[in-house]
This record gives sequence, structure tokens and C-alpha cells, in this order.
Amino acid sequence: MNNYLKKTVLTGILYFAVINGIKAQSKQLQKDSPKKVREFFVSSLVKIGDPVLDALSKNQLKQLMPVEKSPGAWDDRKHVTYLEAFGRLLSGMAPWLELGADETPEGILRAKYIALAQKCIHNATNPNSADFMNFVNDRQPLVDAAFFAQALLRAPKQLWEPLDAATKENVIKALKSSRKIEPYHSNWLLFAGMVEAAIIKYDKDPDNIRLNYALEEHKKWYLGDGTFGDGPDFHWDYYNSFVIHPMQLDILNVLKEKNNDYKTDYSTELNRARRYAAVQERLISPDGTYPPIGRSLAYRFGAFQLLSQIALWKELPKEVAPAQVRSALYAMISNQIKAKGTFDKNGWLQIGLYGHQPNIGEGYISTGSLYLCSEVFLVLGLPPTDLFWSEAYQPWTQKRIWSGQDIPIDHASK
Repeated sequence: MNNYLKKTVLTGILYFAVINGIKAQSKQLQKDSPKKVREFFVSSLVKIGDPVLDALSKNQLKQLMPVEKSPGAWDDRKHVTYLEAFGRLLSGMAPWLELGADETPEGILRAKYIALAQKCIHNATNPNSADFMNFVNDRQPLVDAAFFAQALLRAPKQLWEPLDAATKENVIKALKSSRKIEPYHSNWLLFAGMVEAAIIKYDKDPDNIRLNYALEEHKKWYLGDGTFGDGPDFHWDYYNSFVIHPMQLDILNVLKEKNNDYKTDYSTELNRARRYAAVQERLISPDGTYPPIGRSLAYRFGAFQLLSQIALWKELPKEVAPAQVRSALYAMISNQIKAKGTFDKNGWLQIGLYGHQPNIGEGYISTGSLYLCSEVFLVLGLPPTDLFWSEAYQPWTQKRIWSGQDIPIDHASK
């Protein structure tokens, strides 16, 4: 057998071994209790987030975090990667932290990470800190200033109100400093808008041009059936979930509280987001995998942020039960987080979709970028008593249809 055939056979064997392993794991997950599922979500979020928050709270993030980059990286990414890690992680973790501390084991754990997060905010925005972050140099910091701002909006009681006056001032200065960065004419407009939404919420003198231009352009870019273009063109990727729907929802949620004129826009966007969430639920295979389509696949299960956010907001379509979303996300997260190579020996994320796959990263991907995966954990903002966490396992749409069960007929949104 020549080398080519040997390689082909070995690749096939490996592929079927992985698939069979995923199928076996999927069957086991069905037996896990709702309580065990929530414990898994919490432990997974903590496993992802602890290295970042522990190091940053000690002003050692730049010292300790490795900076892996893809083979085609544009540069060393060290000037942007730390804010990427912190802003993205905190955005996904915020709803869980917002539940606050209590006397349960999970509540005590939350208390620890609330305190760490508050210390991290201080260090990340203090110009005299060793871990003071770059909010102005290059274009990338605008992206992660927005994720940082989104985190503050998602957890006002835990990530904003307890901060001392000096830290609040530093946060606002850092956010406003990102205004010097001009966004691309794409989903990037929403990064500028998200920063301004936080300024409206917590300060004064927002740049209304940056805010409203983002919203008005996205009205033009709506393509139908819950989907926006990334700019004027359609992109077959997960950016409607990574950025476009979640940021519009969070921006408009702030604006409608300040101005009734935005309530119609908010309602329209929520309906579109609900449709996109329904589509996302149908994308998850019986084994908890999903199509590797488009760019930024190294963000892993962060691709399902929008489904998680709609579940968090209790806005799932009537044909999508909360427990089936939980069950689908559980299978999906389990597949990826347990894959060999997802973390390095010190617990930092590594580039890949399933395990360690450096070639899957685009030129803008580095270690910090990967923490966008935390966005799938937004549902942890629902308390353990919520039906999402307390109802028994339910098969999701693909699990049902491919086992011969009936499913609701799917309809496009108008």
C-alpha cells in the first residue's frame, strides 16, 4: 500500500472513531439529570474563564497568557489579544454573574468570580496598571471595547454599580477613547454602537451619529427570514449570532428604556432574532455537531450565542421548548470542550473548532479571540429553578426527525 493510500485509510479510521465516540457520548448525555447539566455548564464556563480572570486580577495577564496565532496571522497580535480575551469572556459570563452571590455552592462560586471580575475591570482600565489594555491602537480594540461594554450592560448590578468612582471614570475614558477607531462598513458598525449604548446607560454625551448610523445601516442590510447581510452582501457564516443580532438586541434594549421611539425597532429586531434562533436550533445535528460554515470557526460554540440569548430572554418560538435547547447545547458543548487539545496544559484555550487545529484560524485569530466561545453560556443567567434548567431532557429538532418522530413544520418569517 503506497503512502497516499495509507494516509487515506488512517484518516478514514480516525474520522469514524471520532464520530462513533461522539455518538456514544450523545447517548450518555441523555441520561444526565437537569441538575448535572447545569453543573456541567457552570464548571465549563469556570474552566474557560478562570485562567483569564485569575491572571488579570493579579495584573499578570500579559505575563502569563500565551499568545498562539494562526500560521497566517497578520502580526504577533499581542497589542490586541488581551482585551479580546477579557472583553469576550466577560460578555458571556455577565448574565451568570448578575445572579449575584447566595449560600448555595454555585452562589458561593459566583461570589468568587464577581470579585475577580470587578478587580479585573479595575486593572484593565487603570492607566497605571501592568495589565492596562489597549483601547486605541489598531482597529481591533473597537471590537473588544464593544464586548466589554456589552458585559457591563448585561450585568449592571455586579459589574458596574459596585465599582468605585475612580474605576468607573477609567472605564468611561477607555470606552470613549475607542471612538478614534473608524469601523468598517459591516457588522463593525455595531461595535461603535455598542460602546455608545454603554455610554448612554452609564455616562453622558454619547456620539449619536456612531450609534444611529449602525442601526440605520443594518435596517438596509436585512435580507429576510431572520438574516442580515454583513454589510450589503450576504455571508454564509455565524456572524448573525456572533455579533449582529445580539448587539442590536442589547443596544435597542438600552435605547427603548430611554426613548419610546425605539420600541418599534426593538420589537422588529426581536422578532427577527427569534426566527434566527429557531434556525440555529435546527442546525444542531442529532449528535450535537453543526456545519463548519464561514469564518471565525475558532470561536467554537460561541456561534450559538443568539440561541442562548433568546432562551435567556424567554423569547424562544412556541415550537421550541427550553429543555430541548438546553439538551442540544449540552451535547454540542460537551463534544467540543472535551476534545483533546481544546486547552493547553495550563488551561488556556487553543485555536481550533474540535480540539487543537491551528490552521482553522484566520489572520486575525489569536488566543484572546477564542474566548468568544463563552457567549454560549448566557443561559446561565437563568436561575436553577427556571424551567430551562429544571425540566427533563427533551430531544431537539434534528434528534427527533432523524429518529422518526414528528416535528413542527418550519415556516419562513414574514
